[in-house]
Amino acid sequence: MRKGHSDQLLPIRLLGDPVLRTSCRPVETFDDLLAKLYEDMLETMYRAPGVGLAAPQVGLSLRFFVFDAGEGGGPSAIANPVLADQHGSQVDEEGCLSIPNLYFPTERAARVLVEGQDLRGNHISVEGEELLSRILQHETDHVNGTLFLDRLSPEERRKAMALIRDRDLEARSRRDD
Repeated sequence: MRKGHSDQLLPIRLLGDPVLRTSCRPVETFDDLLAKLYEDMLETMYRAPGVGLAAPQVGLSLRFFVFDAGEGGGPSAIANPVLADQHGSQVDEEGCLSIPNLYFPTERAARVLVEGQDLRGNHISVEGEELLSRILQHETDHVNGTLFLDRLSPEERRKAMALIRDRDLEARSRRDD
Protein backbone atom coordinates (compact mmCIF):
# COMPACT_ATOMS: atom_id res chain seq x y z
CA MET A 1 0.00 0.00 0.00
CA ARG A 2 1.22 3.51 -0.79
CA LYS A 3 2.12 5.50 2.29
CA GLY A 4 -0.31 8.29 3.14
CA HIS A 5 -3.20 6.84 1.15
CA SER A 6 -6.52 5.51 2.36
CA ASP A 7 -6.82 1.87 3.42
CA GLN A 8 -10.14 1.54 1.65
CA LEU A 9 -10.37 -0.41 -1.56
CA LEU A 10 -13.46 0.42 -3.59
CA PRO A 11 -15.11 -2.40 -5.59
CA ILE A 12 -14.62 -1.93 -9.33
CA ARG A 13 -17.79 -2.34 -11.38
CA LEU A 14 -17.56 -4.77 -14.29
CA LEU A 15 -18.89 -4.84 -17.84
CA GLY A 16 -22.66 -5.30 -17.69
CA ASP A 17 -23.16 -2.90 -14.77
CA PRO A 18 -25.51 -0.14 -16.04
CA VAL A 19 -23.50 2.64 -14.33
CA LEU A 20 -20.73 2.04 -16.90
CA ARG A 21 -23.09 2.98 -19.73
CA THR A 22 -24.52 6.12 -18.12
CA SER A 23 -23.54 9.67 -18.99
CA CYS A 24 -22.55 11.02 -15.58
CA ARG A 25 -23.70 14.12 -13.73
CA PRO A 26 -21.29 17.01 -13.16
CA VAL A 27 -19.31 17.43 -9.98
CA GLU A 28 -20.86 20.43 -8.23
CA THR A 29 -19.40 20.23 -4.72
CA PHE A 30 -15.65 20.47 -4.18
CA ASP A 31 -15.19 19.53 -0.53
CA ASP A 32 -13.60 17.02 1.85
CA LEU A 33 -15.84 14.25 0.49
CA LEU A 34 -14.42 14.76 -3.01
CA ALA A 35 -10.89 14.79 -1.57
CA LYS A 36 -11.64 11.50 0.23
CA LEU A 37 -13.07 10.02 -2.98
CA TYR A 38 -9.86 11.09 -4.75
CA GLU A 39 -7.69 9.25 -2.18
CA ASP A 40 -9.89 6.13 -2.21
CA MET A 41 -10.01 5.99 -6.01
CA LEU A 42 -6.23 6.43 -6.27
CA GLU A 43 -5.63 3.61 -3.81
CA THR A 44 -8.10 1.41 -5.71
CA MET A 45 -6.43 2.26 -9.04
CA TYR A 46 -2.91 1.52 -7.75
CA ARG A 47 -3.95 -1.78 -6.18
CA ALA A 48 -5.83 -2.95 -9.32
CA PRO A 49 -3.22 -2.09 -10.80
CA GLY A 50 -4.17 0.58 -13.32
CA VAL A 51 -3.22 4.00 -14.64
CA GLY A 52 -6.67 5.60 -14.54
CA LEU A 53 -10.01 5.11 -12.80
CA ALA A 54 -13.30 6.93 -13.38
CA ALA A 55 -16.07 7.41 -10.80
CA PRO A 56 -18.59 5.21 -12.68
CA GLN A 57 -16.11 2.34 -12.36
CA VAL A 58 -16.62 2.50 -8.58
CA GLY A 59 -20.40 2.90 -8.91
CA LEU A 60 -20.70 6.69 -8.85
CA SER A 61 -22.39 8.47 -11.74
CA LEU A 62 -20.07 11.46 -11.42
CA ARG A 63 -17.90 13.26 -14.00
CA PHE A 64 -14.65 12.62 -12.15
CA PHE A 65 -11.53 10.52 -12.67
CA VAL A 66 -8.07 9.93 -11.24
CA PHE A 67 -4.94 9.00 -13.16
CA ASP A 68 -1.19 8.53 -12.97
CA ALA A 69 0.68 7.95 -16.23
CA GLY A 70 3.85 7.17 -14.28
CA GLU A 71 5.81 9.74 -16.24
CA GLY A 72 6.99 11.70 -13.22
CA GLY A 73 3.93 13.94 -13.02
CA GLY A 74 2.45 12.00 -10.10
CA PRO A 75 -1.22 11.30 -9.49
CA SER A 76 -3.93 13.75 -10.42
CA ALA A 77 -7.67 14.08 -10.93
CA ILE A 78 -10.04 15.91 -13.24
CA ALA A 79 -13.62 16.81 -12.46
CA ASN A 80 -16.04 17.62 -15.29
CA PRO A 81 -13.59 16.72 -18.08
CA VAL A 82 -14.16 17.86 -21.65
CA LEU A 83 -11.90 16.92 -24.58
CA ALA A 84 -11.13 20.39 -25.89
CA ASP A 85 -8.61 19.54 -28.60
CA GLN A 86 -7.29 16.42 -30.33
CA HIS A 87 -4.45 15.92 -32.83
CA GLY A 88 -2.98 13.02 -34.72
CA SER A 89 -3.63 9.35 -34.30
CA GLN A 90 -2.10 6.43 -32.40
CA VAL A 91 -3.01 2.76 -32.14
CA ASP A 92 -1.90 0.78 -29.12
CA GLU A 93 -3.08 -2.03 -26.85
CA GLU A 94 -5.73 -0.80 -24.47
CA GLY A 95 -7.51 -2.46 -21.59
CA CYS A 96 -9.90 -1.48 -18.82
CA LEU A 97 -10.19 -2.33 -15.13
CA SER A 98 -13.92 -2.89 -15.70
CA ILE A 99 -13.16 -5.51 -18.37
CA PRO A 100 -10.26 -7.39 -16.75
CA ASN A 101 -7.58 -9.17 -18.77
CA LEU A 102 -8.84 -8.05 -22.17
CA TYR A 103 -6.53 -5.94 -24.34
CA PHE A 104 -7.10 -4.82 -27.92
CA PRO A 105 -5.42 -2.37 -30.31
CA THR A 106 -7.47 0.82 -29.98
CA GLU A 107 -7.16 3.98 -32.03
CA ARG A 108 -6.95 7.25 -30.10
CA ALA A 109 -5.75 10.79 -30.75
CA ALA A 110 -1.98 11.09 -30.30
CA ARG A 111 -2.26 14.40 -28.41
CA VAL A 112 -5.19 15.85 -26.50
CA LEU A 113 -6.14 18.79 -24.35
CA VAL A 114 -8.67 18.16 -21.59
CA GLU A 115 -10.37 21.03 -19.78
CA GLY A 116 -11.95 20.52 -16.38
CA GLN A 117 -11.64 21.34 -12.71
CA ASP A 118 -9.24 20.34 -9.95
CA LEU A 119 -10.20 19.13 -6.47
CA ARG A 120 -10.90 22.72 -5.35
CA GLY A 121 -13.07 23.55 -8.36
CA ASN A 122 -10.44 25.65 -10.13
CA HIS A 123 -10.30 25.49 -13.93
CA ILE A 124 -7.47 23.29 -15.25
CA SER A 125 -6.16 22.26 -18.65
CA VAL A 126 -4.22 19.03 -19.02
CA GLU A 127 -2.35 18.29 -22.22
CA GLY A 128 -1.20 14.77 -22.91
CA GLU A 129 0.68 12.80 -25.52
CA GLU A 130 1.10 9.04 -25.99
CA LEU A 131 0.08 7.15 -22.80
CA LEU A 132 -1.27 10.24 -21.01
CA SER A 133 -3.32 11.13 -24.09
CA ARG A 134 -4.77 7.60 -24.13
CA ILE A 135 -5.58 7.73 -20.39
CA LEU A 136 -7.30 11.14 -20.66
CA GLN A 137 -9.44 9.95 -23.58
CA HIS A 138 -10.26 6.57 -21.99
CA GLU A 139 -11.35 8.10 -18.66
CA THR A 140 -13.30 10.94 -20.32
CA ASP A 141 -15.10 8.24 -22.32
CA HIS A 142 -16.05 6.53 -19.04
CA VAL A 143 -17.83 9.61 -17.67
CA ASN A 144 -19.74 9.80 -20.97
CA GLY A 145 -20.88 6.15 -20.71
CA THR A 146 -18.49 4.91 -23.42
CA LEU A 147 -16.18 1.91 -23.10
CA PHE A 148 -13.02 1.22 -25.08
CA LEU A 149 -14.87 -1.71 -26.72
CA ASP A 150 -17.00 0.93 -28.50
CA ARG A 151 -13.81 2.29 -30.14
CA LEU A 152 -12.80 -1.04 -31.70
CA SER A 153 -13.29 -1.91 -35.35
CA PRO A 154 -16.38 -4.09 -35.93
CA GLU A 155 -14.16 -7.17 -36.42
CA GLU A 156 -12.10 -6.53 -33.27
CA ARG A 157 -15.28 -5.80 -31.28
CA ARG A 158 -16.76 -9.17 -32.37
CA LYS A 159 -13.55 -10.90 -31.24
CA ALA A 160 -13.62 -9.09 -27.89
CA MET A 161 -17.29 -9.90 -27.25
CA ALA A 162 -16.67 -13.58 -28.15
CA LEU A 163 -13.77 -13.73 -25.66
CA ILE A 164 -15.95 -12.14 -22.98
CA ARG A 165 -18.80 -14.61 -23.66
CA ASP A 166 -16.40 -17.58 -23.59
CA ARG A 167 -14.89 -16.35 -20.33
CA ASP A 168 -18.34 -15.89 -18.77
CA LEU A 169 -19.48 -19.34 -19.91
CA GLU A 170 -16.32 -20.93 -18.52
CA ALA A 171 -16.76 -19.17 -15.17
CA ARG A 172 -20.42 -20.23 -15.04
CA SER A 173 -19.62 -23.88 -15.79
CA ARG A 174 -16.95 -23.92 -13.06
CA ARG A 175 -19.54 -22.60 -10.56
CA ASP A 176 -22.03 -25.26 -11.65
CA ASP A 177 -19.53 -28.13 -11.16
